[in-house]
Amino acid sequence: MRCTIVLLAWLASNALALGAEADRPADFASAMAPIMANLRTAVSYARTGNFALAQIETDEAVAGWKRLVPSTSGPPPAYAPAELTRFLDGGRERLTAITGALDRGDNVAAGRELLAVRQAFHALRRHAGLYDLGDCIFEIAPAMEALRIAATRYGEQPASANAEDTVAAASAFRDRLQRCNEWANSEIAAQGEFRRLIDGAIASSGEIAHAAMAGDGPLVHRYLIELQSFAQLLDFRYG
Repeated sequence: MRCTIVLLAWLASNALALGAEADRPADFASAMAPIMANLRTAVSYARTGNFALAQIETDEAVAGWKRLVPSTSGPPPAYAPAELTRFLDGGRERLTAITGALDRGDNVAAGRELLAVRQAFHALRRHAGLYDLGDCIFEIAPAMEALRIAATRYGEQPASANAEDTVAAASAFRDRLQRCNEWANSEIAAQGEFRRLIDGAIASSGEIAHAAMAGDGPLVHRYLIELQSFAQLLDFRYG
């Protein structure tokens, strides 16, 4: 009888422990993944003026953020406690600002705050010495913007200097894309969707340079639109 009681007590204590483990929030990286996906989707919706859908994604991000309570056992490995606290507090404030901007129909302010939250997350990872494909994809945005500015200037005035600037910007963007291609793990690298996007963007970044050197303004514009679409889709799916 005593052995039976001891066994039942042991089983009960382990059941409680397992239950507590099941209720414990997922590790920080796993918990952040769906939140960042929500924010990327919200960016896409806000860009096109779909405020109601952007708000749904933001609400889900807010709900996920509330579960990012630092563990009593300390911050996740690699993250400094002070930096993590600043990130969590700042994120809550910015998500509130995003909600307000979407309620007002201000997609510019919403987009600015959404970008700021994502920048803060990638900065937190960088300071912790963490880096993966998502970080690399996120970092192609400045190169894409530099190419957009150069190609637009070339379209307005197809001078030799502007053509050279477009070629240089296209080359820098292509280098970024190739770097991200190298960061993709074997599973993602083999995906048809990833291959279409990354290979298509790399090819088009070469073509826009050729078009600029050939003096074909309309073709430069066409490839610019195509590259912007590739960049947005890469960010939406893998950023």
